[in-house]
Amino acid sequence: MTTIFKFGGASIKDAEAIRHLGELLNRLETRPRTIVISAMGKTTNALEALLAAARHGDESDYRHQLEALRRDHLATVESLFGASGGSVAERVETLLEELDECHRQHRGDDRPHHYDQTICYGELLSTTIVSAWLNEIGVDNDWYDARQLIVTDANHQAANVDWAKTSQRLKTLEGEPLVVTQGFIGGTADGDSTTLGREGSDFSAAIIAHCLGASEVVIWKDVPGLFNADPRRFDNARQLMQISYHEAIELAWLGAKVIHPKTLAPLRERQIPLKVRSFKALDAPHSVISARGDDDAMPACILAEEQVLLEIQPRDFSFMDEARQLDALGRLVDAGLHANLIDSSAMRLSLCLDAHPERLEPLVESLDADYALTRHDDLTLLSVRHPTQALLDSLSKGRAHLVERRNREVAQRLFHSNDCPETWHIPD
Repeated sequence: MTTIFKFGGASIKDAEAIRHLGELLNRLETRPRTIVISAMGKTTNALEALLAAARHGDESDYRHQLEALRRDHLATVESLFGASGGSVAERVETLLEELDECHRQHRGDDRPHHYDQTICYGELLSTTIVSAWLNEIGVDNDWYDARQLIVTDANHQAANVDWAKTSQRLKTLEGEPLVVTQGFIGGTADGDSTTLGREGSDFSAAIIAHCLGASEVVIWKDVPGLFNADPRRFDNARQLMQISYHEAIELAWLGAKVIHPKTLAPLRERQIPLKVRSFKALDAPHSVISARGDDDAMPACILAEEQVLLEIQPRDFSFMDEARQLDALGRLVDAGLHANLIDSSAMRLSLCLDAHPERLEPLVESLDADYALTRHDDLTLLSVRHPTQALLDSLSKGRAHLVERRNREVAQRLFHSNDCPETWHIPD
């Protein structure tokens, strides 16, 4: 059985977590063919803060952020290897020096290009440490740079895969006992680093599985599987034991955070099942995404917080017709943003967006120059898959919504965040 494992940042967040990963692999009867690994813990967030400091020219903040990254990763190395970790520490130092040089070289570039050349170092650092630790405890493996394996175009921050070239390069891994590589990142044929979109490590595992004809993909999480709501926010969330590729893609599109939206298409094409398992509880029942859909009809609730609503109207009191909608949505695409809700009327187009200032504010400025623009901040979007009126009424009780969008399969309501409860409950 050819299995691809993917471990996220929570599963390798520190030395203790990395030790646990090694113990997990040693407890399994069969090991995977390839392990795809994210950056450690909140490293990607830290690298984005470093990027902002570099681009704003704040040298003091930049040095502070870089030193914090260095300190955290070297502390993990020391905790794992002690005095025997000199070569691993040297490799970490070298990667951080490369990162520093990349910022100096690319800080004048457009942001997406600069982002991709530097953000990849989170995964390069984490896999360097994890690969060395696994070899240390007898889990023999070879480290590979995903930028040399997953070939993409130059659409930075949301790169598209060149499947033919990627498949050709991944075929070179045949015969390797165990490969450790990075999620989230790839590279152009010319050697530029690229990224597959935030949370793209799941997609990386699916790409490798598709190209190698794997029998399954296992994504290891701190929860035992997929749920019909976030267990941290809904007090009666239920596990989805078996859902179809189609249902999982629909949930991902609505913002469910467990599986990346791009992950499932290459798996569905090859009929490769995806399992979601808990790295905290090996014996816990896991969820499976495959052609079967035993739980497809179960109502599911997805919350998207820190939302912004933009209401766009023509200044001349004319229709918000197809041409104007095309113009507004084209600007949204150019900004690299996804609308979590789109609603329209004769003279208005409403867009609900994640509050990402780096991308959102230029879009707001652009739209405000040509349209009458109204903005609402601090909102929460509730999306319900397979809604009933009773379910919607119960979830919305006691609070007014700004916007509602509904069809046969999905209902979405947008609320002021301060009107929303800390803990939600799905009625029976």
